Amino acid sequence: MQEYGDLIVVLAAAVAAFVLSMLTAPLVIRLMARIKVGQPILKYLEGHTKKSGTPTMGGWIFILPTAVVSLLFGYGRLSLIAVLVTVGYGIVGFSDDFIKVRYKRNEGLKPYQKIIAQLGIALIAAFFAYYNEWIGDSVRIPFFTVEWNMGLWYIPFAVFLFLAVTNSVNLTDGLDGLAASSGVASVFALLVAGILYYFEAAAFGMTGLQNELFSLCIFLSALAASLLGFLWHNANPARIFMGDTGALALGGAIAAGAIFMRNPLLLAFVCIVHVWSSLSVILQVIYFKLTKKRIFKMSPFHHHLELSGYSENRISVIYAVLTVVTGAVGTIGVILSLTM
Repeated sequence: MQEYGDLIVVLAAAVAAFVLSMLTAPLVIRLMARIKVGQPILKYLEGHTKKSGTPTMGGWIFILPTAVVSLLFGYGRLSLIAVLVTVGYGIVGFSDDFIKVRYKRNEGLKPYQKIIAQLGIALIAAFFAYYNEWIGDSVRIPFFTVEWNMGLWYIPFAVFLFLAVTNSVNLTDGLDGLAASSGVASVFALLVAGILYYFEAAAFGMTGLQNELFSLCIFLSALAASLLGFLWHNANPARIFMGDTGALALGGAIAAGAIFMRNPLLLAFVCIVHVWSSLSVILQVIYFKLTKKRIFKMSPFHHHLELSGYSENRISVIYAVLTVVTGAVGTIGVILSLTM
């Protein structure tokens, strides 16, 4: 059957992406070390001072293999735009990282510059989704067979999700292996959902949609596998950081994966730790403005855990396990929505 042959291609794409990322990593690490592209370290994180000078911009280790494998193994409009979104956000992050390391400061692009660039990419992706025949303005609801027809409200909704996810992943990228390990779990959950929707399209004879979802599954499998290759070098003690280059690209890729399979609400499950990173910052700021006291020792929350005595490895494992669990719940929601 074609469907099972396609699954073999999806698996082959994952293997190819992992191998390519493992081959790319030493080159990127050596290049960044040679041109002295070291990550500036926040002064109030005393335990991180030993990391000063560790090469950054390591996001290219998974961005490039994902792009190459996606376009070679399963080209489609959904995978093409997903790749462009990923690379686009990667370039925004690269610009931010470059300014930081060039001028040896913790601030890169000005906030308004970064948000304008992110907003531009999000708008392009949102309009593409809205006018695409296989996506449109209807949103699937996990656990239920009903769909939510949003009309023109779909565009600002999709834009918000792109901005929220990219910046939330960026906030999560604060410890060795943290964003990468939880990111692998998030992308794998999306891949499983994509495969389920692929088989649904095949069952109803929707060949066009089936082919597009196949290309999206190739993209997600390549991303998950290349992220594993990056994690090999990013686990504590990290040899390279993903930087904003990788964090923004990863967030954009995750958002694109969920939105393009018409289940953006799945992000609430697969991005639970990323959402919590943002919420912890928001709560900390609001509470401090109101009371001049802090809820957490430091935000985002992973720094609170770190200051409470948790090791970086333990925090990364906790975040990854939570993502696996909530991602599984979201996947169950997808299955129920297809069978009820």
